Amino acid sequence: MGVGRALGVALVGLNGYLVEVEADIGQTLPNFVLLGLPDSALNEARERIRSAAHNSGLPLSRRKLTVNLIPASLPKRGTGFDLAIAIASLAAAGDLRPPLGVVFLAELGLDGQLRPLRGVLPAVMAAVRAGRPDVVVASGNAQEASLVPGARVHAYSSLGQLALELGADPKAVELPSADPVETASQAPPAVPLLSVPDLRDVAGQSEARAAVEVAAAGAHHLLLVGSPGAGKTMLAERLPGVLPDLDDEGAMEVTAIHSLSVDPAAQRSLIRRPPFESPHHTASAPAIIGGGSGVPRPGAASRAHRGVLFLDEAPEYERRVLDSLRQPLESGEVVVHRAAGTAAYPARFQLVLAANPCPCGQGTGKGLECTCTAQAKRRYFGRISGPLLDRVDIQLAVRKVGAADLGGTTPGESTAEVAARVLRARAHQAERLAPYGLETNSQVPGRLLRGRFRLDAGSTSSLERAMTANTLTARGYDRVLRLAWSIADLAGLDRPGADEVGQALLLRQPVAAA
Repeated sequence: MGVGRALGVALVGLNGYLVEVEADIGQTLPNFVLLGLPDSALNEARERIRSAAHNSGLPLSRRKLTVNLIPASLPKRGTGFDLAIAIASLAAAGDLRPPLGVVFLAELGLDGQLRPLRGVLPAVMAAVRAGRPDVVVASGNAQEASLVPGARVHAYSSLGQLALELGADPKAVELPSADPVETASQAPPAVPLLSVPDLRDVAGQSEARAAVEVAAAGAHHLLLVGSPGAGKTMLAERLPGVLPDLDDEGAMEVTAIHSLSVDPAAQRSLIRRPPFESPHHTASAPAIIGGGSGVPRPGAASRAHRGVLFLDEAPEYERRVLDSLRQPLESGEVVVHRAAGTAAYPARFQLVLAANPCPCGQGTGKGLECTCTAQAKRRYFGRISGPLLDRVDIQLAVRKVGAADLGGTTPGESTAEVAARVLRARAHQAERLAPYGLETNSQVPGRLLRGRFRLDAGSTSSLERAMTANTLTARGYDRVLRLAWSIADLAGLDRPGADEVGQALLLRQPVAAA
């Protein structure tokens, strides 16, 4: 007998850290000691592992078993260490001879079944980055783990099956009589996919459709203000359809985030389409930003990474919830601090806000049907703070849809037609911004806008007048320039002129009183 060893992975946010599992069998009375900052779910692993090993024909030693998780200073959580602890414990007793450098990621059932885990994709990514590409997972996680480039995935359905591969006595090993995990983890029956909502369904609203196209072209944030039924939600729901597919890096990031949130056996392919998240206005700050007990989990903002976060009826959200979005809008990352640890999740999303102009929703145009007082209007729209609004590139008043719009015989352009223009605009800006490590116009910093991409004085004269009149902030000045570049990219121009800057400025007019 000696010290048995195996490797696992501890996840903190999307960051994974290799954990060495040591097991040693002492000379004292039966006991199972688990060291290395385990949480309550991990502490319960002792009984799961004893039962799983016993029902696999490989009972643990009846003497004191000490298991140490290294580094001891890193908090460990969840059930993903079950298999690594079991392998190290059986290796310490001489029952198994596991190869060095293999990472074990699975939960154990009492009957010895290997159960799939949430978050196996970022865990396997961490193992590969650490130079440990050989990974053992439950059969239900095999397809998801195989999505990681360079990973050598070995999938098993039970501890007994794995033990036979690692040198256990075939006469002693017992395999489960049934395999409910495999049955449960089979791919769900094919369900016809719903068609992507088409922009052609939106009646009229030529200005709003153009704003959605510009937002898609440069990954700009968008605020739509209008009366109920004007089509704000329809427009927001159709924005993801005109966005380009995610590249390999983006698809891996998005899939890794969703791996932490969905059924562990459901993630079977990379997510190629930009995600769309639309939380209810009663959602809490942890639900949108991330949080929860223990190590924080990703919220809607992170699940919308490289996609769209849509907040309908934005003034109905708590103000502190809305203001919590200010930091990720600037940095593209959510950092959540809790007593159990700090987790960072990517959150570079497009924010789309939809709002009525007042509580009754009729305060548009002349507002003859509006029953709200001026104070009620200010209080209602004032729930969206000025600093948050200043970070929203496009602010548009959506007019009411008239009978002529509904009865028109000429439909607007389809999502496919608009998406083709957006794709060309993205390719144009990607070529221009690649030397600076940037992807879209919304990411261009002010130093480049006023340096390498500086426009001539004639093109920016309207912005100078707006700043002189105190209707445009310094941050707003830069955001209008970014919009102008996106409009130029859609038009196939090398750089924006006075017309494009003017159009961009119109897309950023205050709409609180629309």
